[in-house]
Amino acid sequence: MVLGASTNPARYSYQAVHRLVESGHEVIPIGIKKGSVAGIEIINDRPLIKELDTITLYLNPQRQEQYYDYIISLKPKRIIFNPGTENFKLAQLAKTEGIETSNACTLVLLSIGQY
Repeated sequence: MVLGASTNPARYSYQAVHRLVESGHEVIPIGIKKGSVAGIEIINDRPLIKELDTITLYLNPQRQEQYYDYIISLKPKRIIFNPGTENFKLAQLAKTEGIETSNACTLVLLSIGQY
């Protein structure tokens, strides 16, 4: 899941969705604006997703607050805090639920084969 997905090609979330798709990953883009990215409709609500591997965040910490309960309820295996999204409070909440967290860049992880 890419949380903070955008239709703006200048945004890193837009680039991440494209790179994830190109790398063969199933992507669920969640954002506030309607539209599509990499041929996938951006979801504007909070769907229940089972067996979610990764949430990669592209929301600043203040915007993340409204998603805390949602993110934790999905029980992803990991959360990637991309540059500018680092959030100690959410990371602590995740860790208490057994969710791995990392401060990393999805685009870099993909480029070095570490995603």
